[in-house]
Amino acid sequence: MIAEKTRDVGNRVGGEILRGNAHVANLIIEKERTALVVIDLQKGIASRQTQPYSADSVIENASKLANAFRLMKMPVFLVRVSHSPGSMLKTISDSGFSAGQDLPANWSEIVPELGPKDGDIVITKRQWGAFYGTDLDLHLRRMGINNIVLCGIATSYGVESTARFAYEYSYQQIFAEDAMSDLSAEAHRVAIEAVFKRMGRVRKTFEILKALEQSR
Repeated sequence: MIAEKTRDVGNRVGGEILRGNAHVANLIIEKERTALVVIDLQKGIASRQTQPYSADSVIENASKLANAFRLMKMPVFLVRVSHSPGSMLKTISDSGFSAGQDLPANWSEIVPELGPKDGDIVITKRQWGAFYGTDLDLHLRRMGINNIVLCGIATSYGVESTARFAYEYSYQQIFAEDAMSDLSAEAHRVAIEAVFKRMGRVRKTFEILKALEQSR
């Protein structure tokens, strides 16, 4: 369980008080039941301009989280999106992406700063979210994981789509706000303030790292 200490009355789960609207003192992470899920930090996406954080900054913070999880023998899931001929969604929409069919050969490769390293699990998806059409949920449940730390690019696309599925599948979530970014600062802000704070807890990378250190 990802829980939070507070002096105010909250919802109790497994003996801990979870944050509602109460003032939060300290984040507590139960390492045996928590995994890191990194969304789309791959060469074809990380090469784009992002806001409010640069892709390099996002990769740096995500790498810090991944290394901390690995050090503590906690699961790290590296999610990438890959399109094979005929697999791209053919949605009739007012606005869409202009990626086209001919992508570079290394477009879906995970950035080298992240790995994959020994023990990491790579999930390949064909759309925004990491749950639909993949075995991510199966892996998590068989490992006894019910809490995920989520980060990646882009905040309002791959990260948010994954978060919405996770919420409906009853996972507890914590969002590494400075280990994700978007195509615009406004899209990032709206996802954080209007969506993520209603589905879980939003924290900075250093706060999550501190909680991991305290969970040893």
